[in-house]
Amino acid sequence: MPTRVLTFSTLFPNAAKPHHGIFTETTLRHQLATGEVEAKVVAPIPWFPFPHDVFGAYGVFARAPRVETRVGVDVFHPRYMAIPRMNMYVAPFSMAYFAKAIIGRLLDEGYDFDLIDAHYFYPDGVAAVLLGKYFHKPVVISALGSDINLILQDPVARPMMLWAAQHAAAMITVCQALKTRMVAFGMDGERIIPLRNGVDLALFRPVERAAMRRQLGMEGFTLLSVGHLEQLKGHHHIIAALAELPGVGLMIAGSGPDRKKLEALAAAVGVADRVAFLGPLPQERLRDYYGAADALVLASCREGWANVLLEAMACGTPVVASDVGGTAEVVGSPPAGVLMPSATPAHIVDGVRRLMAHYPDHAATRAYAEHFGWDETIQGQIRLFQQAAQGVPAHAPVLRH
Repeated sequence: MPTRVLTFSTLFPNAAKPHHGIFTETTLRHQLATGEVEAKVVAPIPWFPFPHDVFGAYGVFARAPRVETRVGVDVFHPRYMAIPRMNMYVAPFSMAYFAKAIIGRLLDEGYDFDLIDAHYFYPDGVAAVLLGKYFHKPVVISALGSDINLILQDPVARPMMLWAAQHAAAMITVCQALKTRMVAFGMDGERIIPLRNGVDLALFRPVERAAMRRQLGMEGFTLLSVGHLEQLKGHHHIIAALAELPGVGLMIAGSGPDRKKLEALAAAVGVADRVAFLGPLPQERLRDYYGAADALVLASCREGWANVLLEAMACGTPVVASDVGGTAEVVGSPPAGVLMPSATPAHIVDGVRRLMAHYPDHAATRAYAEHFGWDETIQGQIRLFQQAAQGVPAHAPVLRH
């Protein structure tokens, strides 16, 4: 019989925000494809009364349906109270309270799930453990990045996260670096299993590079940066670096609050004619840009496991990436690209020049990425689900990469 899973996370796409938390949906899609997992999803959304873009992300979330079907499963979006200035500290309790009725109804209707699979440690993981205790179900929590690198430092959130870790059946991290940090804060390393994200090798694949470059208007050596337009993603460092990289172009995919600042910076340093803002792109379209670009640059100051690195490599495109989080676990040999000590304009300039001087074969970069498919990761996750459902202590083999 398949293991019955209740996926619980605020990081899950919906009809109003189809790219929000796409990696959680991708993970679930691969789990379902094995036939060993059956699932329903509870993806809480902050309550907001006005479904208009003028109110930013809250207004967009307000347009999300209460129930929808994605990847062939029912997805429920209960609204929880997000209290300004206090949400950081009340969100786990509000989220659990307002999700309780939907989960109870699922049980009454016959979906007697075996465990809760929670993605993002806080507030989602804490809320999931509260719900697990209420419904007497084991919980597996996945740590993704900023939940551990940032939120775990908060003196109020930390005790709640440590409590959730103590009562979770198992914890998954997307890289070894996150496990090391969690153990340093006092979490039980025996129940923390690194299972890195994979890459969809069928979706992210090489394109006919020359034709795609003509179609997308790429001329000369072209860099691609992908991510939310905010400071921690470091797009501003890449723009600044262009001043020292004559003839190099930059395309930035993503949306966010810093777009006008980034446009102003490009004009101020005299590279506006070499920077193109693409806005948010669906994954199928993003593949074309990955495959046509000469390099992906990741200039983040904080990451867990940056999916964009493997997505670019799977398209045959090497990367220049800052050594944060699990990035060193991804950029592990010359075909992958260049690892920078940190994301500064000077390091980006040096990293791009080093890549240009020793540019890898596109086929070798693709071959490197093929070691990071989903199969081993998904089997490790399913094994943990089965162990949690049976009350067996968490254990999973170390993956090759």
